[in-house]
Amino acid sequence: MYESGEDYLEAILMIQLEKGECHSVDVAHKLEVSKPSVSRAMGILRDDGYIFFDEKQHINFTEKGKAKAEDILGRHKLLTRFMMKIANVDEAQAEKNACRVEHCIDDDIVEGIRLWMEKN
Repeated sequence: MYESGEDYLEAILMIQLEKGECHSVDVAHKLEVSKPSVSRAMGILRDDGYIFFDEKQHINFTEKGKAKAEDILGRHKLLTRFMMKIANVDEAQAEKNACRVEHCIDDDIVEGIRLWMEKN
């Protein structure tokens, strides 16, 4: 999956957790992108089997999409906490960097960080 697709899935999940439901306009506001950009991305995510729209045009996850979104958000939170602890940076800086790293870090390294964080 491409980085921007992961950003969209993560945003949808965060909006759903915050508001209980999500529309395309919510995603546009959260990511500060245009509505046409969101529309295109939603079409790709739908076609790839990550999301679907209900009769009220709420964005919903497929099982595959929910698992991927939860994985991305989990990585983001783990990396944010890790950077705050190891690099002794504030949450805003850690968040910004975690957002970039979460897309390219290998699964085995994420697991190593997770294990280390559990012990420390």
